[in-house]
Amino acid sequence: MSNCGIFITFEGGEGCGKTSQICLLAEFLRKRGRECVLVREPGGTAISEKIRTLLLNDKEGKKMSAKTEMLLFAAARAQLVDEKIRPALQEGKIVISDRFVDSTFAYQGAARSLGFEQTKSANEIAIGECMPNLTILLDLDARLGLARAGKRDEGETDRMGSQKIEFYEKVRAEYLRLARENPERFAVIDASKSIPEIAEKISKTVEEKFNV
Repeated sequence: MSNCGIFITFEGGEGCGKTSQICLLAEFLRKRGRECVLVREPGGTAISEKIRTLLLNDKEGKKMSAKTEMLLFAAARAQLVDEKIRPALQEGKIVISDRFVDSTFAYQGAARSLGFEQTKSANEIAIGECMPNLTILLDLDARLGLARAGKRDEGETDRMGSQKIEFYEKVRAEYLRLARENPERFAVIDASKSIPEIAEKISKTVEEKFNV
């Protein structure tokens, strides 16, 4: 959904390089005179950032049930959509989000075994019609991604980055399934390539799709 603006989301497993590529895409678009709003999930607003802390860093979160986790992600997302994403799109801006609804399908629906339909129902309430125009999936082998994330975090891994390898393999498989079933929205990028190679592929994809 976008009235005038463009909504782009980045997805992928741990260590896939989303943050770097989001910054590079924003730089590319700003050089072309487009105003970009960058947000992250969970987070992006004062309320959503508090939920992020509970989900990722608070010790109390270790006892969190899968359903609670899913609903908290959806709650943070609802606030972000209402407060930041929808208003920016209505103003004709380009919104780039580090994760969105597909993360819930992959992490909670698949890896936490809650199922697609249950996670879809919760997020229909959270986001309404606000779906991305383009989702860039940075696809990477789960073991390689975890190794990268471990170096990045220097041993300070958050709760969502501290699962067993099988968890992240399920995440990757679900992302690829979503991409196959939604080819008009997804662009799958090989995240094992160099940062410049990935950035060039992404910028060309955005340029061709939106004529920016």
